[in-house]
Amino acid sequence: MTKDNINNIKELLSTPKKIVIVPHKNPDGDAIGSTLALYHYLKLLNHDAVVIAPNDYPDFLKWIPGEGTIVKYDSQEEESNVLIEKADIIFTLDFNALHRAGNMEHDLKHSEAIKIMIDHHQQPDDYALYIYSDVKMSSTCEMVYNFIEMLNDVDKINAEIATCLYVGIMTDTGSFRFKSTTSATHKIIGDLIDKGADNSQIHNNIYDTNSYNRLQLLGQSLSNLKVLPEYNTAYITLSQDELNHFDYKKGDTEGVVNYALSLKGIVFAVIFIENQKENIIKMSLRSKGDFSVNEFSRLHFSGGGHNNAAGGKSDLNLKDTVDRFISILPSYKNTLNHE
Repeated sequence: MTKDNINNIKELLSTPKKIVIVPHKNPDGDAIGSTLALYHYLKLLNHDAVVIAPNDYPDFLKWIPGEGTIVKYDSQEEESNVLIEKADIIFTLDFNALHRAGNMEHDLKHSEAIKIMIDHHQQPDDYALYIYSDVKMSSTCEMVYNFIEMLNDVDKINAEIATCLYVGIMTDTGSFRFKSTTSATHKIIGDLIDKGADNSQIHNNIYDTNSYNRLQLLGQSLSNLKVLPEYNTAYITLSQDELNHFDYKKGDTEGVVNYALSLKGIVFAVIFIENQKENIIKMSLRSKGDFSVNEFSRLHFSGGGHNNAAGGKSDLNLKDTVDRFISILPSYKNTLNHE
C-alpha cells in the first residue's frame, strides 16, 4: 500500500464514520480474528464500527473478544442490509473477490461506501478503492498489525486487539509451522504477547475444545483415508450420512486434511465433504513444496487460495467427484513425483 494511500486512509479515519467490516463466508480463525481486531481498533478511534459475517462459524471461535457483537447476515439480513446501506466505509478482510462473501455479494457490490481490502490470497479482484494485498504474508491478521503500524498506531494495540490478531496468525500458520511464518511474524507475535495476548490460553481455547462426537468423526475420517502412492497423494471422504451420524457441527472437520498430508511421502492431500444442503462437495486441498493447490483448485474445482492451502467445490456427487479428481492426477504425475 502506497504512502499516499495510507495518508488518504488516515484522513478518512480522522473523523467518526459508519464502518462495516466483512470476513469471507464460513469464516475461520484468521477471518474472525482480523475483523474483530480491526473492529476494536476502529472503536478506539470513535468510529461506529460493526462486523457483519456472511454466516455462522465454529464454536471454538466464539470466545474471542467482541465476538458477541458480530452480526450474521444469513440470520439478520434486514439489519445487515441497513448497516451496509448506511456505511461510509466497508473493509473486506481475508478475501479478495466479492463472491467469497456469499449472499452478501450483491449488497456489497452495489454499496456506494468506500471499500478497503486487506487480504493475502492470490489474484485479487479490483472492487476496492484501497487495496492492501500481499500473498507472502502469513495471515490477514499479520497484515492488520502492519496496517495499524502504517497508521502509526501500534501503541493503541491493547490486550483485546492483541488476542484477536494472535488467533488469526496462529491458526493460519498452523501454529507457526508453515513456510509463510517469517522472523517478522515471530516479532509481531512477541509484541502481541507483550501487549496482553495469553498465548497458552488462546491455544487451549482453539485446539483443546474437542467434543466426543468430533473425535469420533476424526476416527471415521482416518478410516476413510486413501493413499495413491503413484501420485504421492492422499485423500479423505466424508459423506452426509457420516456427518449426521456424528452430529457434525461447523468446524468439526477443521484441520482433518492435514492428517492425510502428514503421511510420509505425501505431497498432496484433499478432503471431500458432502454438503447436501448446498448440494455440493466441499474440498480442502493441502500440499508440500512447490505444488500449487491454488492453481489446481482454480483450474479444476472452482476454488483457490494459497500455493499450499486452498479450497474448492464440485457439483457432482461424492463418488463422481473423487473419480474426477483421480482422473486428473495423471497429468500432474511428473510434478507430484518430482516433489
